[in-house]
Amino acid sequence: MVVTTISAKSSRRLQWARRGPRHASVAAWLAGIVAACWTLPFAGAADPDAVERGAYLARAGGCIACHTDFDGDGAPLAGGGKVETPFGVFYAPNLTPDNDHGLGRWSANDFAVAMTRGRAPNGGLYYPAFPYPAYSGMTRDDIADLWAYLQSLPADGRPNQAHDLAFPFNLRVANLGWQFLFFKPVAWRADPDQPETWNRGQYLTEHLLHCGECHTPRNQLGVKRKAMAYAGHKEGPDDSTVPNITPHDDTGIADWSEGDIVWLLQTGFMPSGDDIQGEMKLLVDHGSSHLTADDLKAVAAYILSLPPIDNRVREPAAPAAEDEGGADDDYDYDF
Repeated sequence: MVVTTISAKSSRRLQWARRGPRHASVAAWLAGIVAACWTLPFAGAADPDAVERGAYLARAGGCIACHTDFDGDGAPLAGGGKVETPFGVFYAPNLTPDNDHGLGRWSANDFAVAMTRGRAPNGGLYYPAFPYPAYSGMTRDDIADLWAYLQSLPADGRPNQAHDLAFPFNLRVANLGWQFLFFKPVAWRADPDQPETWNRGQYLTEHLLHCGECHTPRNQLGVKRKAMAYAGHKEGPDDSTVPNITPHDDTGIADWSEGDIVWLLQTGFMPSGDDIQGEMKLLVDHGSSHLTADDLKAVAAYILSLPPIDNRVREPAAPAAEDEGGADDDYDYDF
């Protein structure tokens, strides 16, 4: 965990600390929790352009897909969306500016600390089911724009629903140890040796779209196995299989083109003609399908540049003569 301090000198600007190396002192780390509770007011009325940019970011970041109860006809971003995991069921909270159940009493700085440090205004620590480890690499401008958009929404008084987690994961105090041991905020920087398209794709894939948070297997403590980044696994949301999206010849998507990836993110259809299901369908319908073609091409270029990893998470398709189509197709994964 990185010690986070919030400057109290400027009362009109969105700012938060992005400190460098992990501090070894537990006392210093706990002091960071106290510091994170300091707040800075947001400066003035939201810029309409910032709200528009933030709306785009909310789509790209999966906010609408996750924080909307589509099954219950809930208001956009008013919470209630659920995700079943091996650790239990997580319910997404209300992100509208409601004073009692949403973000109405938050400051812009509270939001920045939540997004980049995984801490609530009261000092509580979030579960990594909220992908703040990936969001910590978002630029401050993008986080400011996303905040402007969320604050422009109609307030909705839908109460938040408590997570339904197995012991000991239902004890939030466990998040303190998890963050201290396994979480280090990142600061995204463009790679000068890579083209602009690759850098844009890396930023989107690693941080805003947070693809690796789902497509990378985790250990029993919920820590991503970095050596298997994007290689897929069999313990996805709602007991689904998450595919290997590295360009491995046998077990990945080496035979996919950039156009195939763009088409899937636009339409939800795979090269086989099958459509995706489950959580990934929501992310496409309410997220990636709203992104620009240039951004989707950048994501595709970055994904196809990943190191290929041999990790078969599903048996290959039946031979053509025996294939009956549908769920038996090689890439018909229920995300």
